[in-house]
Amino acid sequence: MQKTIFSLLIILVLLGCKTSTNEKGKILFIVSNQHTYGNTKLNAANHFSEIVLAYDVFKKKGYKVDFVSPKGGAIPIGYIKTSDSIQKKYLYDSDFMNLLKNTLVPEGVVEINYKAVYYSGGGSAMFGVPENKEIQNLSRTIYEKKGIVSAICHGSAGIVNLKLSNGTFLYAGKEVNGFPDVFENKTASYYKTFPFSIEESIIANGGRFTFSKKGWDNNYVVDGRLITGQDPSATVSVAQKVIELLEK
Repeated sequence: MQKTIFSLLIILVLLGCKTSTNEKGKILFIVSNQHTYGNTKLNAANHFSEIVLAYDVFKKKGYKVDFVSPKGGAIPIGYIKTSDSIQKKYLYDSDFMNLLKNTLVPEGVVEINYKAVYYSGGGSAMFGVPENKEIQNLSRTIYEKKGIVSAICHGSAGIVNLKLSNGTFLYAGKEVNGFPDVFENKTASYYKTFPFSIEESIIANGGRFTFSKKGWDNNYVVDGRLITGQDPSATVSVAQKVIELLEK
């Protein structure tokens, strides 16, 4: 009997060691609760592919992903393409969709548990997230503890106001990517609700905003521990580069 118990204990210890070895860390996805463009009735959403394509990369590499939004709870999603096998897979994955229905509030996030943050895009990303001080504090703390800040497309709006503890903008002097003004329809109703231009704001605050004039060609930049992508086509590459830096 004692030998059996001892054997079971050994097995449990070995299993515990294996589990801890496979746990590579956690990534914090930052998303928005905004359902409309500003105060209009125009629907806005978080870009589904920018969420699920990155999520899929991190999950397959053994990272755990949590979601945080300014208000917590459910977030709007859009730009869904069910002809894409990965998007379709997660759209019908109840466990994953429950994560989007139950995002964390910033106050409930323990920043020391995360190795990187990832700002996803979509029109919703222009509202709620950029001005949220609690989310800024989370990202700043993670970055200053040698973590990574990453963003895709309009998700770069989330870092526009992000400063380090010394008061300088996190991206000052760094190359930054995001959705450029040249691809925005500035005469459209949606654009007139934007609180700022991502490109102009980053330049005004000392960042070196760069972009591909062609667009939709997997354009992204890595400048130290800041990784940013221009549009949805760079989603997978941004996630892969985050992993590369984490595993160096």
